[in-house]
Amino acid sequence: MSVRKIAVLPGDGIGQEVTAEAVRVLQAVTKSSATSFEFEHALVGGAAIDATGGPLPPATLTLCKSADAILFGSVGGPKWDHLPQEQRAERGLLAIRKELDLFANLRPATCFPMLVDASPLKRSVVEGTDIMVIRELTGGLYFGEPRGRTPLPGGGERGVNTMVYTTPEIERVARVGFEVARKRRRRLASVDKANVLTVSQLWREVVTRIAKDYPDVTLEHVLVDNCAMALVHKPTQFDTIVTENTFGDILSDEAAILAGSMGMLPSASLGRAGAGGGSFGLYEPVHGTAPDIAGQGIANPIAAVLSAAMLLRYSFNMGAEAGRIERAVQTVLEQGHRTRDIAAKGEKAIGTKEMGDLIVRGVEHAS
Repeated sequence: MSVRKIAVLPGDGIGQEVTAEAVRVLQAVTKSSATSFEFEHALVGGAAIDATGGPLPPATLTLCKSADAILFGSVGGPKWDHLPQEQRAERGLLAIRKELDLFANLRPATCFPMLVDASPLKRSVVEGTDIMVIRELTGGLYFGEPRGRTPLPGGGERGVNTMVYTTPEIERVARVGFEVARKRRRRLASVDKANVLTVSQLWREVVTRIAKDYPDVTLEHVLVDNCAMALVHKPTQFDTIVTENTFGDILSDEAAILAGSMGMLPSASLGRAGAGGGSFGLYEPVHGTAPDIAGQGIANPIAAVLSAAMLLRYSFNMGAEAGRIERAVQTVLEQGHRTRDIAAKGEKAIGTKEMGDLIVRGVEHAS
């Protein structure tokens, strides 16, 4: 039996509650698998600040570098918002992404049939939506140089940010896009602003060239403004989307509303090739720390559980086991079980652990 090491970083707020349920679901998977998991917990974010004075202790970073994958909760909250920018809880996550070169962010947005009415958009628009947004995570406008603010001679200031991409940076995220599309419905939309931006013209040329290595995937180029409109007009036209950092930041959040609740949205940040042909990655729910409900046992753990399924699929190449988790989640929802965030008016809501219990049983019965 092979053993895979998972670094578990619950972080702050509801991150600690939902991550515990994701770990239980992964433990249920091992009962009928040839692979076992070794879980090692560590501090990050505000919890790390309270204990060590910094958001990413050296021991946590060392653990992450030695692990096969990272299961992450969430970081931040009002308690630490007064700290200088470089010392805030969120810097722990950003530092991990930078140190481990996690360059491709995967954000699925799936509208479950039984939750269609939870979306703010019309049923006729969102029904059948199943999108994967892949965002380049370490380049572009957020990291390009020069950047900063300088005074103007006559008063006021000049602010500068630079959008920069190199051919290798585009190539590697494009390949992730094509590989992910291959595992889905084999359609890839590359989103850019090539009619205006020079960097987008390079992006389009590189992606077009890489497409020749993936003749089984249909590629289309979409301008970012057209993509933003189509996501709320006809989201079902998309399968897999790949785009640069700034556009991806905006489009992935826009796509998130299609699912009806942030508590349903997992994510992955992928980097170097890992053992067994998968990618090393960090897996986390999108929803954040939700300090207003932390500690009450009512948070929705499904995003964390689905993040664990992504971990199995993309880092460990355990697609069958990932599918078991996803089917268990769907079955629980089909049976009418809801946490507070996805419960309709008048519906009874269950708690974090109760939802975790049901999903664990679903995984075990599917063994």
